[in-house]
Amino acid sequence: MRKAIGVDLGGSHTTAGVIQEDGKILSQHELDIFDRSFGAVVSAVEEVVGAALKETKNSDLVGIGIGSPGNIDPKTGAVLYSPNFLWENVPLGETLRKRFKQQQVYVANDARCATLGEYTFGTGKGTKDFVLLTLGTGIGGGIVSNGHLLIGNRAGAGEIGHHQIRPTDGFICGCGKIGCFEAQASGTGLMRHALAVAPSFPRSTLLPKNPEKIGSKMIRRAAQAGDAHATAAWKNFASDLALGVANIVTFVNPEVIALGGGVSTAGDFMLDAIRDRVDELTTMVPRKTTKLVIAKLGNDAGQVGAATMCFRGGLTTQHGR
Repeated sequence: MRKAIGVDLGGSHTTAGVIQEDGKILSQHELDIFDRSFGAVVSAVEEVVGAALKETKNSDLVGIGIGSPGNIDPKTGAVLYSPNFLWENVPLGETLRKRFKQQQVYVANDARCATLGEYTFGTGKGTKDFVLLTLGTGIGGGIVSNGHLLIGNRAGAGEIGHHQIRPTDGFICGCGKIGCFEAQASGTGLMRHALAVAPSFPRSTLLPKNPEKIGSKMIRRAAQAGDAHATAAWKNFASDLALGVANIVTFVNPEVIALGGGVSTAGDFMLDAIRDRVDELTTMVPRKTTKLVIAKLGNDAGQVGAATMCFRGGLTTQHGR
């Protein structure tokens, strides 16, 4: 069976997986990223891909797929803009093609790759209209409409995290706008909600004195345990998440919205917190006709989708070659 290497490039680490055409992950190689400069990140990608290449035969390998944060030029693989890395117009595709000359190299947005993976092998399988939300440090996404992954005029379709839900009183987003969905309802958003309500809980021990040690998972677990401070933060976070999800229902009217990424490990605790509110906010589409689920592939969706891009000959739900 044919194989490809799928790379998920994140803000804190990068992972390369050797993936079969049926979506099975044969091996994974991960490396933390501490320096987000272009040269350092490229070196990290080269290291994990090099480790993956040692486990494959060139005759079986279709190519190398890279999922990177940011707006990607679909022809060259250049990253035109990535607020996560503070990159503008960096030649990621060209640089990696020079490094791995014997392989076909594809580069696309990481969340769109994850959507392709989850649609092909996860909760989107069998649907025609599907949306994936990747909830982590930020919020990424991808939209499948009538069986086709939407790319957009300049490869920007699916930037769900940057529609504004609180444009006057929200948190400042990394993109510079106020109240983006990402700023309010990502893991970072949950931490900011905890900080915002902290003055109302002067005796709370929820937040450590060192801000760098604050984590969204810690806050979520405290909310599950009944901590008053964490519960207040979680309630505000869930309200914003539901608002953004309801907007997506209205914009796209999908059969399924899958929540993926690290924050989605909250599972039913998260779904139970937003389902009723999403229904309340849904008006122009029949209520309860969009199914909210936790993504099946979890953090592996990006790698699987990036590899699938190689098998398909591009970022598409259609079999290309």
